[in-house]
Amino acid sequence: MKYSSQSLERLIEAFNRLPGIGVKSAQRMALHLLEASREECENLSKAIIDLKDMVGRCSVCFNLTEDETCDICRDVRRNQQVICVVEEPKDLLAIERTAGYRGVFHVLGGALSPLEGVKESDLRIRELMARVDDGIQEVILATNPTVEGEMTAAHLGRLLKNRVKVSRIARGIPYGGALEFNDAVTVAKAMEGRIDL
Repeated sequence: MKYSSQSLERLIEAFNRLPGIGVKSAQRMALHLLEASREECENLSKAIIDLKDMVGRCSVCFNLTEDETCDICRDVRRNQQVICVVEEPKDLLAIERTAGYRGVFHVLGGALSPLEGVKESDLRIRELMARVDDGIQEVILATNPTVEGEMTAAHLGRLLKNRVKVSRIARGIPYGGALEFNDAVTVAKAMEGRIDL
């Protein structure tokens, strides 16, 4: 779509390239900023620049942080002997939102994907093994329930098998979900992962 302003068009295109932002949402955001004060726009611009300049990776778990190590790794109240392995920081955030897990994390930086050329050396598997050899009691594999996530979990399970207790997060019917609305794989995984009452 052509706009009467090239600046407006460039901003809409920039927003539209962000994940989960469609053309209409991009238009709304751009038009909002056009009506916003210069100070509000400068604050947004500064926040984006600060994000790029100040946020890096934790030297221990590879979570996002502005320090050498993240708050989770530095928290002495957390169980440092249990590591939850996730693909990306967004997965870590999803687990943290539950407030039910009190161990630490390891962010792989993706999942194995031969079709996309992602191999073991592209992930932080070597760093995970070094942490495990440092006295870890359990590794929880919380990769996504995708073909790549399952492949990654299976590979890590084989690598860790005789070194440490390894567990996999449960999969199945979501709370409040009806059986009839779930796909066959989800129902099958729920049946496989059933527990005693």
